Amino acid sequence: MKKLATKKVLTLVSTLILAGFASFSQAQGNAAAGESKAAVCGACHGADGNSAVAANPKLAGQNARYLIKQMNDIKSGARTVPLMTGILNNSSAQDMADIAAYFESKEITLQGANPDLIETGEDIYRAGIAKLNVAACSACHSPTGQGNSQGGFPSLGGQHAEYTATQLKAFRAGERTNDGQSSPMRIVSERLTDKEIEALASYISGLN
Repeated sequence: MKKLATKKVLTLVSTLILAGFASFSQAQGNAAAGESKAAVCGACHGADGNSAVAANPKLAGQNARYLIKQMNDIKSGARTVPLMTGILNNSSAQDMADIAAYFESKEITLQGANPDLIETGEDIYRAGIAKLNVAACSACHSPTGQGNSQGGFPSLGGQHAEYTATQLKAFRAGERTNDGQSSPMRIVSERLTDKEIEALASYISGLN
């Protein structure tokens, strides 16, 4: 019964996220053209997409489809990021596609996971929590943390632990809702404790 319930959750998560991307189209990005356009992003995210500040997400190696969706959501107001208010207002669809292509072409730097949290983090990432019907993160984000560009699932491996934990808590609290009316990430995160989120985020920061 537990396996069946977990399978149902996995199916629901995949269906909801894919539905969110089904109607999403994007321009063909040019990484070379995106380098100069991404200059303004470097102040917070690093020139190569590897931000030095743990509160700011790394963009290096992130799949372009996901980056474009997030930029469009921030521009439209579907996702609120105070520090990015107005930054994308004058960016065209082609500009955002080029910026996304540029960051996708870069290699993310890895962090060192806390040894004390690895076991718990790995268990959740690879197996989920069956008794709570929490699906394994690897089902959507891949065993190596590289995500799934076709499905629009973001790459997670190497991301700052602080940023990942903050986003999981935002999903859990319903403060971030731009990835679907019934956010799959909220379904997962609302069943995790702060300690489990910390362990999971730490594990992801060193995942490759």
